[in-house]
Amino acid sequence: MARFNAEIYHNRFLHPPADLARNSSGVRSEGPAKFGRDDAHAPDKWVSGLACGILERRANRCGHFAFVFLFVFLRFYLATFSRSDANPGCTDVKLAIWITDLSDGSERNGWTLSRSKRLFFSLCWREFSFYDCASDVSVFEVNIRFVGGLLACFALTGDVMFRDKAQQIADKLLPAFQTQTGIPHALVNLKTGASKNFGWASGGSSILSEFGTLHLEFSYLSDVTGQPIYRNKVDHIRQYLQGLEKPNGLYPNYLNPKTGKWGQHHMSMGALGDSFFEYLLKAWLQSNKEDNEARQMFDDAMQAVLQHMLFTSKGGLVYFAELKFDRPEHKMDHLGCFSGGLLGLGAKTLKNDMSDKYMEVAKKITNTCHESYDRSYTKLGPEAFRFTEGSEAKALKNSEKYYILRPEVIESYFYMYRLTKDQKYRDWGWEAVQALEKQCRVPGGYTGLKNVYSEDPQKDDVQQSFFLAETLKYLYLLFSDDSLLSFDYWVFNTEGHPLPIKGVNPFYREASV
Repeated sequence: MARFNAEIYHNRFLHPPADLARNSSGVRSEGPAKFGRDDAHAPDKWVSGLACGILERRANRCGHFAFVFLFVFLRFYLATFSRSDANPGCTDVKLAIWITDLSDGSERNGWTLSRSKRLFFSLCWREFSFYDCASDVSVFEVNIRFVGGLLACFALTGDVMFRDKAQQIADKLLPAFQTQTGIPHALVNLKTGASKNFGWASGGSSILSEFGTLHLEFSYLSDVTGQPIYRNKVDHIRQYLQGLEKPNGLYPNYLNPKTGKWGQHHMSMGALGDSFFEYLLKAWLQSNKEDNEARQMFDDAMQAVLQHMLFTSKGGLVYFAELKFDRPEHKMDHLGCFSGGLLGLGAKTLKNDMSDKYMEVAKKITNTCHESYDRSYTKLGPEAFRFTEGSEAKALKNSEKYYILRPEVIESYFYMYRLTKDQKYRDWGWEAVQALEKQCRVPGGYTGLKNVYSEDPQKDDVQQSFFLAETLKYLYLLFSDDSLLSFDYWVFNTEGHPLPIKGVNPFYREASV
């Protein structure tokens, strides 16, 4: 399989030789320097030239995703970095999210960021600071995107600037943990340190998938800085959860940080619950399978989920329903489609009495999520889909028919292909690629859709940063060799950023004591 060299692509992306700038007919077209910054169509001409000039010898599907990534980044670069009103501080938090989500890609040969790319993102981050930002931000989102992305950059490059930035940002999150129970609030003000929860979250409760999705980043941050405070914070969360009674062995989505009691008994493998379960398994993997407490919590939680939340439709489709006060709602979120890959990973990484069941359910869940794509006109899946007497794996409410470039279905294809080598997962992934190209690609990048069942779906004109951090990354990895970000050496955080496994990966870069 041909190798993708990030440095070559990056150099040509920023400084394309004249002979590479050709249009689809082979006629030389102008490079970017000929176009003014306000010429909205000019970048597309250059991208067309890049497509033919750089990728005309592409013999594998990975090259397609490399080009798509560059196409999207080019438009982002021209639209954002060339802005006359781009200011440091709060107004550029979204810009920083993009930088972080873009900046942890790696070369296939050498496992490091190319020097030019490393320099580019280093310069971006050296100039960025949260200190003048007086906004409330999500502890969860800042952790998985900023802290996780920067730690991945540190692991891949060894540049301590990335580690130090991650630590500075994590320090800004610490005031959120100052609650009666140590369960952090959802929001924190980066300037004042004041924290709070969302008013809609079951009487001011903290959310399981948010306070339960900190362990990978905070544990690794303690190891690379030599500062135990971060690991202590997340270890306390785990110990607190261990001491709570779980209804039927299940974890409700809400926990009140003042009283220490569960909120509404709403359980989900999708929104509000999902990544808590993911981080139990991955914390065990990150520790080189030494954190047995995390693995036991994962197995116990999954046993309860499989017993109480797993259903089979009349048509034979297996899905995770949501529970609300012990009553099932026969709906599954697109977010919950990550669970196929998660259960497959759980099955393959430890042989126990649950392994066969995990793999069986993993295959069936991933098939159901594929059906949610296949049963739409656009061949892209809705935000949520339901199971009723007359409809299966389809959205019924208009508020659930949209698609915002989410990665979870692709993520499960990636995991399941690597774990089983069943070609159908690559085939399904390529179906999704063709649908993305047909339905979502626009001159400025890729957009979400407002109704996946429409023959002419309206675009939402939004390109999420996780489209690059996760969707394109998992597609690239789906068609790559297993040695690229091997499961033996790396674990992905919930935003798709690769973190090294302790004790086996030399890029773990633990601080010397």
